[in-house]
Amino acid sequence: MNVVDSSGWLEYFAEGPNADFFAAAIEATDELIVPTACVYEVFKRACQQRGESDAHLAVALMQQGTVTGLSIHLSLEAARTSMALGIPMAGSIILATARSTGATLWTQDADFADIEGVRYIGRHWDDGFGATAAKRTLERSEW
Repeated sequence: MNVVDSSGWLEYFAEGPNADFFAAAIEATDELIVPTACVYEVFKRACQQRGESDAHLAVALMQQGTVTGLSIHLSLEAARTSMALGIPMAGSIILATARSTGATLWTQDADFADIEGVRYIGRHWDDGFGATAAKRTLERSEW
């Protein structure tokens, strides 16, 4: 099982330098868990950079995985994770989701670089939602 954090999704959609690192996890939709925190972050960023239409395309692709909401239990685990590791709320929710499902977390967020159960690749600081993102989204989906 795999969880890709928001930075990974945005890198993939933008066809950034690390897109191929995330492609295998994103494209194996039967093994993909998508925290609603990632949907929030990706939708917001995509709206800001590409507009709401492209943001909806991104969310449609994300929904090909199993979308997982924030339960009370997961909220408490995320809070514990945040306190133990000193990471922000959204990141702790995403990591707690991965841990609760036995999934590997894929990221380019340096906060996770040395955490067990995480596949990390260093970021190339161009994480914009690129001009070819909508085209790539349509090519990778079946609609």
